[in-house]
Amino acid sequence: MNSETFYDRLGLPRDATIEEVRHAYREMARRLHPDKNVKPGETELFIGVQEAYDILADANKKSDYDRKLPAEPQIRAPIEKNILYSCNSLVKLPEPQLVYALINFTARNIEGVLPTPQLNICLVLDCSTSMQGLRLDTVKQTAIELIRQLHFDDIVSVVTFSDKAEVIVPAGSHSNQAEIETRIQLLHAGGGTEIFKGLEAGYDQVLQYRTRRHVNHIILITDGRTYGDEEDCLNLVDQATLQGIGISALGIGGQWNDAFLDLITSRTGGSCKFVSHTDDLSRFLLNKIAGLNRSFAEQATINFQIPEGISLNFAFRINPEASPLTTTSPLILGSIPRDSTQTLLLEFQLSSIPASATHVTLAKGFFSYEIPGQLERQNFSERIELWRPVSKEFDNTHPPSSIIQALARISLYRMQERARNDLQQGRVNEATQRLQNLATHLLAHGNNELARSVLSEVVHIQQTHVFSEEGEKRIKYGTRALLLPAGSEEKR
Repeated sequence: MNSETFYDRLGLPRDATIEEVRHAYREMARRLHPDKNVKPGETELFIGVQEAYDILADANKKSDYDRKLPAEPQIRAPIEKNILYSCNSLVKLPEPQLVYALINFTARNIEGVLPTPQLNICLVLDCSTSMQGLRLDTVKQTAIELIRQLHFDDIVSVVTFSDKAEVIVPAGSHSNQAEIETRIQLLHAGGGTEIFKGLEAGYDQVLQYRTRRHVNHIILITDGRTYGDEEDCLNLVDQATLQGIGISALGIGGQWNDAFLDLITSRTGGSCKFVSHTDDLSRFLLNKIAGLNRSFAEQATINFQIPEGISLNFAFRINPEASPLTTTSPLILGSIPRDSTQTLLLEFQLSSIPASATHVTLAKGFFSYEIPGQLERQNFSERIELWRPVSKEFDNTHPPSSIIQALARISLYRMQERARNDLQQGRVNEATQRLQNLATHLLAHGNNELARSVLSEVVHIQQTHVFSEEGEKRIKYGTRALLLPAGSEEKR
């Protein structure tokens, strides 16, 4: 297996220009400030990135380094990408226009070479006072059930938190199943909710065994809000991303901060789910582990630049786990499964097209990822450019059906987003009208249960002028689940 190159450290292909090296370094250095990197493994990461930059940003040193590099293995890229656009060409208009890009990432058929990846996971369990009773009992049983299903060489750890964190099961391959189960059964609830302490302890456990052979992931289970440590959480999330550690969250009931957990998980390529009934917790958690076991590629990332006059309005991962992504570089896509396609939908807005332009670049950069296991090469990076030609005549062809279907599904999710925004701005009538329209669309598509939830929330808003906490989440995550293809596990 080839050793890591300086280009690998920056997520770049070997033909990267010096300007591209500088851009990649700036993005990484922004999140790798030494003041934030004090844990074992983090300082080394910063030093490695700095070393790569010092060589590759200097033309002479870069040239010398390139000459000494061994030949790159000539193997076909393991991930195939297919890009569809909402239009074949663009035409100059006096007003802004929207362009959609649907990107499908599919693993090539080399499963015979790769075994199921080993997992390195940490369960971070909320044990604050609000979890006492049925919720904590269900979390205990679910954690035990999950650990029983792990492979013998998987790495697992369990952390609990309230206003302090405690490592209940230290990271390692554990053979004494009875001891682990006893430790989990003895958990009890008490104290407040400080998510940072739990995430930090979970991060430390996963970091101990983090390797490229593993799928490295933290799964946070909580029913409450954290206060005062949000910035610390986000700084930790940046470090986790750079270390290739994903974070996913399961929120139980209606009291947790969905916007905050969405932000945390989207930054690492993870997912956030709403668990309305404790009975559903086991299914959600076991589905998450099954998804990690199906991982083909990890740390899938698009580092991109957008030209002046163009903005990325939204980015959505539609499949395999529907989730909004950040609209700034880098886009952390997370895992790409070996048995299905990861689908990404992007909406660009063009303010204008230069008079002399023959084509418009929407975004360009690099798509990089790692393959856990024993391939001759593990790090991959390739150029990616999204663009459209400019025409003098309108394109009258219909967009591809897959884009039409994706937009139809996402329109329902965005409808509830706009209703939430209306209500935040005090526009109660507008919010209820949007929700009534949403319910009508849901009924027309046969989503009767979700439609009833929306109509129930309309009545609540008319009486109180605010969403109920649980109703708001039920609608948000219910419409998000509609983004998934028919038959998806999450829609069961």
